[in-house]
Amino acid sequence: MSRRWYSHFESLDFTRAVIQSVADAKAHKARSNKTAASFALGLQGAKEGQVVTRFPPEPSGYLHIGHAKAAMLNQYFAQMYKGKMLIRFDDTNPTKERTEFEETILEDLALLDIHSEIVTHTSDYFDQLYDLGIQMIKSGKAYADDTELLQMRDERFKGIASKHREDSIEDNLKHFAEMKTGSDEGVRWCIRAKISVDNPNKALRDPVIYRCNLLPHHRTGDKWKIYPTYDFACPIVDSLEGVTHALRTNEYRDRNPQYYWMIEALGIRPVHIWDFSRLNFIYTLLSKRKLHWFVDTGRVTGWDDPRFPTVRGIRRRGLTVEALRQFMLIQGPSQAVVSLEWDSLWTMNKKIIDPVAPRFWAIAKDGVVSVTISGGPADVEVKTLPKHKKNPDVGEKKTVFSSKILIEQEDALSFDDQEEITLMDWGNAFVRSKTTDSNGKITAIELDLNLAGDFRKTKKKITWLSAPTPTHPLIPVTLLDYDYLITKKKLEENDDVKDFVTAETEFREEADADANVQDLKKGDIIQFERKGYYIFDGPAENGSLHFIHIPDGRAASLASKATPGAATPVAVAPKPAKGGAAIKDGSKSSTGTSDTPVDTKMYAVDKVYGDEAVETPVDPKMYKVTNVYSS
Repeated sequence: MSRRWYSHFESLDFTRAVIQSVADAKAHKARSNKTAASFALGLQGAKEGQVVTRFPPEPSGYLHIGHAKAAMLNQYFAQMYKGKMLIRFDDTNPTKERTEFEETILEDLALLDIHSEIVTHTSDYFDQLYDLGIQMIKSGKAYADDTELLQMRDERFKGIASKHREDSIEDNLKHFAEMKTGSDEGVRWCIRAKISVDNPNKALRDPVIYRCNLLPHHRTGDKWKIYPTYDFACPIVDSLEGVTHALRTNEYRDRNPQYYWMIEALGIRPVHIWDFSRLNFIYTLLSKRKLHWFVDTGRVTGWDDPRFPTVRGIRRRGLTVEALRQFMLIQGPSQAVVSLEWDSLWTMNKKIIDPVAPRFWAIAKDGVVSVTISGGPADVEVKTLPKHKKNPDVGEKKTVFSSKILIEQEDALSFDDQEEITLMDWGNAFVRSKTTDSNGKITAIELDLNLAGDFRKTKKKITWLSAPTPTHPLIPVTLLDYDYLITKKKLEENDDVKDFVTAETEFREEADADANVQDLKKGDIIQFERKGYYIFDGPAENGSLHFIHIPDGRAASLASKATPGAATPVAVAPKPAKGGAAIKDGSKSSTGTSDTPVDTKMYAVDKVYGDEAVETPVDPKMYKVTNVYSS
């Protein structure tokens, strides 16, 4: 008796919820402990109240998810040691940089709740950098070189000294002065640090520290015709600005000795370097050059395109700042260089949005079915219902009830004659008749309302909308979903991005939604029940409201739709069959038929065992069950 009682008690929804909450709490504690432990090593030589970190983006593009990790780690350590973080724009290349990018980077950082009392520019130090460049030449630690680029690259690779490496200090100063004027003669030359010719670490083979650029600078105009390289300017400005710890991705590790050499050669205050792994995701480009190519060729709508890994792109796709912050801190100061899956990040995001996302309904226009309900209200009725059944704080919505409703074609196809179904937020009904056209599509259905029916006994819970009237219209919406921009999980160094561009990456589904969606503001996150989570992207020119599908972390919503053998790209994420709801991905339900006369938008998959019956070599002593799909 006691065993039956415990089994019954464990089956209750309340008990399951408590058990799940305890499991979640343990998992969160484990993650938190792991994160705390990973940061416990801290920063070398760090002293509370004296730590200064910096985030130095180049204003040549928009921040992407990799930059977000760097910015968040810099802020985390500054706060951990009760220090401060500087934001410094590394603006030493007029060819790429624009004021527009500075403004958007600051806006993106604000979106991530990252702020700094001080915002500086490398260009603030151009005069001091120039003086230090002269100091390097006078001390014999730098020289002018006019070797052609390809030849210089080849000589560095082979460990061959430049023909100008032993030129006199006077000649080197003369060429540097000529470079400063931007003359035809001056632009031929560059300044190289005199470190090594054949060091095994090629980053130490006399790197360029100054070069000419005649384009106007977005802050200093035409004042300068010469600009320091990042490798020269970064350690100097870090030292001048009081940075104590320079956080860099470990792709710079070979250049760390170069960083220290510059500081030692100039005799300025030293800075600690702290490495962490670069963030990489599958099917994702973080190269600014490659991202620029997608923008410039019109393959995306801009830097905030939902297919982009920019901060604006992923925010527009529906990723919350809290999910991003939690994810970055869980990654911590790991040194492992891996290509991460997107699933854990989107799963984390779902846990944040699910408890607060209001629920609405949308019905696909393609093949919409008109339904007449016997026993329904004689006139249109409007009732107030909660936007979220489990969270009344989300608010209330108006739901229209009438004897004429609309449902989706896929739901209608799954109905058996005389089957009892559940109309969500209303009650049960029996399917009394179905009308089909010559193509096998259902055009009309008649239902008998059965409000005394038990929704727990029905297999299908159906979303629906009351047929529109002049006083109670439906709102046209466009549901957008996206594929990865590239078809290869990880591009290699020699891969040309043009060879791996996904042919089709945007998928649209036209639908009608209940009128409650008119009250949404751009950026609001909702759930269209049985379709998934969406973020409101604003109205389109045709008046339709655009909603972008938010991945929920499940494999079906994240799989590349460019997989070879796919018959048709997936238009929208499959609808869950939770609670017995009809399966909405085009696969066969227990009561449906296999010859569905509509496009299911699913991949064509060969049968595992072919068309032949599978013979069982021994008697399994199991119940004999007839094929549920047989005709």
